Parts: sequence; structure tokens; C-alpha cells
Amino acid sequence: MNNRALSKLCMAILSVMAAPSLLAQASDMPRTEYGQPDLQGTYTFRTLTPLNRPRELADKATLTAEEAAEWEAFENERQNRDLIIDSVGGAGYPPGVISYNEFWYERGVETIADRRTSLVYDPPNGRVPSANEIGRERQQVYGQMVFESAGPEGRTTVDRCLTGFVAGPPMIPGSYNNNMQLVQTKDHIMILNEMVHSARIIRLDSEHNTKQLKWEGDSVAHWEGDELVIHTQHFYHDYNLRGMSDQAVIEERFTWVDKDTLEYDFTVTDDQMWDVSWSGKVPMRRAADPVYEYACHEGNHGLAGILAGWRRYESLGMNGDGTPKSETGTTATEE
Repeated sequence: MNNRALSKLCMAILSVMAAPSLLAQASDMPRTEYGQPDLQGTYTFRTLTPLNRPRELADKATLTAEEAAEWEAFENERQNRDLIIDSVGGAGYPPGVISYNEFWYERGVETIADRRTSLVYDPPNGRVPSANEIGRERQQVYGQMVFESAGPEGRTTVDRCLTGFVAGPPMIPGSYNNNMQLVQTKDHIMILNEMVHSARIIRLDSEHNTKQLKWEGDSVAHWEGDELVIHTQHFYHDYNLRGMSDQAVIEERFTWVDKDTLEYDFTVTDDQMWDVSWSGKVPMRRAADPVYEYACHEGNHGLAGILAGWRRYESLGMNGDGTPKSETGTTATEE
């Protein structure tokens, strides 16, 4: 049995043990008028559990209840924007928009139910693999483009309000807008993400459409028993979430765990970035609130301000980010 199969088997066992009201029989599962499992609703996937396992927990896949409570208390204090002095920063400075106070964040306040130390479960070390040589070269080219910021197309797709950094695919929790709505018809699935208000219209089909490439890729879906499987490829651009190229292939799986929780399992494969694929899993919990509009692009003063600031620093003989003049550099991005 290979590592991937073993990892999936272990995760299946953990899921069964952790779910308090597992839907034990197919007859317990709500279904649409078309006989498909009814997954419709509004869900949140916010959590404190990080995508990558912290290096200090390299050999620890799960926490005890006591360890999880201690870590939650520490992390909630560390990330609390109201307790951070912006001018100080420091080694433990958490990511996010500096000018937002804690009110605007919804990163979640606790770990996922099974207390895993990372959302990534394959590779077994709980971390996204290191980029291969092709991926590193692509990262360097992309980084230089953002560093120069010669125009709107030289900034990230997040700055340009084209994609959201939690919307996916795959959907990976972030600092805010960790909400989505799923709607089903007889032959389509719609996933509306609150981040950048992006809607994926997914055909129940086996054939991909390459006539019009999309920022979020072309998605088709099918049912494997009572599990919804979504397959996405043919991305429009050559630099996607966490470095994925336009050759990335993503598989997403949705399964009922209990009446208020969907299990969301995803696998990313991209030989233009990584030599091996990687998989993660996060619970989608039913939410009482609707998905709110995220009107990112209307009057996008932020993008104009970024470019104006870049040009101003350059006119003063500095790099666009205010650092001493150089021909190359790196710029922090949300992607």
C-alpha cells in the first residue's frame, strides 16, 4: 500500500471516530428530487488549524484535547489584531491586512474536531511539498514581475480582484470570508464563495470544456455513490494559488459526515510545481448566516494606490516597496 492510500485509510478511520452523529445509513441522508444526496446550503470552513503542520510538531499528527485547548488559547492571542503594535512587528507577526482590527477577522477560534495539526494529510509530514526546479523557476519569474509592478497585469490576481485566496479551488481557510454556498440542479452544481464573490458553475459531465479557459479552471463533476467528486483543470493563467500553474489538476470530494457537516477532501497535482501531488481535508460546517456580497472590484482604489505608490518610490530612486534600489527582489503577496 502506497503512502497516499495509507493516508486516506487513516483519515477515513479518524473521521469515523471523530464524527458524533455519523450518517450511518444511506436512508438517513437527505436527497434532492433527482435522487442525489442533498448537499445544498451555506457553510463555513473557518478554523485555526493551519494548512501546513508546524515544523516543531513534525512527528505529531494530532493533538490531545489538553494540547488543543492550550494551542487555541495561544494562537487566538497571537493573532489578535487588537493586541499587535503595527510598528513593532516581530518574528511571530501573523499575516493579514495591518489596518484591519480584530473585528474584521473570522479565521476561526478552534482546531478542527479531530485535532489534526494540519489540514494537509498527504504527504504524511502534513506539509505541502517543496517546489521542484520548474516550479522554482516559475516562482522567480512571477516574483520579479510582481516586484517590478509595471502595470495592473504585473500585480497578483488577488490585488486585481480576479480571484480570492480562500475561494480556490481548492478552498483553503484564510483570515476572513471563509464561507460558501452550494446549490444543486439536475445537471449542475454551483459553488458561490464569499471571497471575491466568485461562483463556479460545475457541470455534471465527464468532458472538460477548453473553448473558454477560466480563472478558476474548468470544473466537471460526477457522483461516486453518495460522494460528489469535482475535477478541475484548464486554468487560464500560469500562476494560481500557492504557485499552481495552468497545468494543475484538482480533485475535490464532498461527503456528508453528519446533518450539519460536510467533509471536504481535495488533491492537487501539478508537475509544473511539485514532483508529487498533495491532499488536504477540512470540515464544512452548516452556517446560519447567508453569503454576503464581496464587491472587491468596484472602485478598486487599492490597485491604483499600489501602482501609484510604486511609481512614487521609484521616482525617489528606491524600489517600488520603499527598500534600497535593486534590480531584483521579493514582494509579499496573498498568493
